[in-house]
Amino acid sequence: MFFHDTVAAIATSSISGGVSIIRISGEKAVECAEQILSFSHKKLSDCKSHTVHYGYVVDKTGNKVDEVLVLLMRAPNSYTREDVVEIQCHGGIFICREILDLILSTGAHMAEPGEFTKRAFLNGRIDLSQAEAVMDLIESKSRYARESSFSQLNGSIKYKIVEIRDTIINDVAFIEAALDDPEHIDIQDFSAQLEKDVEHCINDLKQMMDNYENGRLIKEGVRTVIAGRPNVGKSSLLNAMLGMERAIVTDIPGTTRDTLEEDVRLGDILLHIIDTAGIHDTEDPVEKIGIEKARTNMLQADLCLLLIDGSSELTEEDIQLLNQISQSNAIVLLNKNDLNVKVTAQQLMKYTDKKILSFSTKTGSGRRELEEYVKEQFYMGHISFNDEVYITNERQKQAIADSYKSLLHVKESMELQLGEDFYTIDMMSAYESLGAVIGESVDDDLVDTIFRKFCMGK
Repeated sequence: MFFHDTVAAIATSSISGGVSIIRISGEKAVECAEQILSFSHKKLSDCKSHTVHYGYVVDKTGNKVDEVLVLLMRAPNSYTREDVVEIQCHGGIFICREILDLILSTGAHMAEPGEFTKRAFLNGRIDLSQAEAVMDLIESKSRYARESSFSQLNGSIKYKIVEIRDTIINDVAFIEAALDDPEHIDIQDFSAQLEKDVEHCINDLKQMMDNYENGRLIKEGVRTVIAGRPNVGKSSLLNAMLGMERAIVTDIPGTTRDTLEEDVRLGDILLHIIDTAGIHDTEDPVEKIGIEKARTNMLQADLCLLLIDGSSELTEEDIQLLNQISQSNAIVLLNKNDLNVKVTAQQLMKYTDKKILSFSTKTGSGRRELEEYVKEQFYMGHISFNDEVYITNERQKQAIADSYKSLLHVKESMELQLGEDFYTIDMMSAYESLGAVIGESVDDDLVDTIFRKFCMGK
């Protein structure tokens, strides 16, 4: 696809920094840039691609606005596969806006959010899974998330999907050819190969679906709920993990009435922490809503941190909560070990088989043990980042699931010894579903929706 309009936007953060970048892309990118640039004894249009030039941005009266470096990238060897000019100016919101306004006055249009990456996709430089990985890479909050996004950007999903689609389309082509020319192509000898190919594709798709949960944890973080009865130290734990006073802490039961959510990084992993209301019997209608949300979050969490106040006697509410986490991935924190201990780990072991850690939100005792245990659980036990293909968004998962179901129908048809035309219908359905992952069979509305989520300038 070729775009006749030229677009421009600030490609760096709006926060002031030492250097900012304004990006121009399109048919007249060089022409627009030349109208605001002043070089010594040369013109940008005469320069070679992938070269850097020193000069000045000037206004319409010829006054110098800023001292800049200009990077020229000619089509098709650029991010968008169009002519691209990037102006590196001094950082600062005002100077960036002034230069951008000068560029727009030359005839360029303001780029929409994600438009540069959208052009890269529509011009065939990247597929849709790689385009989505660009945004994931920008938003990554841990090393594992960054590695996963970069793997997708390099085509880990694309190549696997293309491999499966090639297998499917080659088999469909053979079947169609055999049906059209049965005298010269014998389909009977192909049955064993077809069965092997279908089974292989099914296994690959199932592995990708199974890895979705790992991909979600890598991208979004481990959904971690802090639970317990009132005044056991839940909000204090959140504040301690954040290193700031995010939650209000008082001695009054029921201070936290709604959930508080924050991201906390433990080394290379990300925890999405949810502080909940204290779970107990109450007649307060507002507290009841918060407690119900707390119970729901406990059931939906990847990890539950159940706090027990070790400085007071074990209560019936504590015992009920210990029973409720029996089917969950949970850790019991025996909190307030800096005070006189009235509850021991041995007592708690009567009610739970979960890991019990002696802890103090006040002194930080047990913090390192908690971090190491979480890492061990999620990145040495359940998840190990390797060369497997991780899908990280629901759109990709649904498309792969649809393809998987279609291939299961093919397998079922083969077992029932139905006609080959039954196979090809479901195989083509699987082929088209996989096309949605890499963007070969998606409508314009979906493409627009995906790129609207991007930041400006990317």
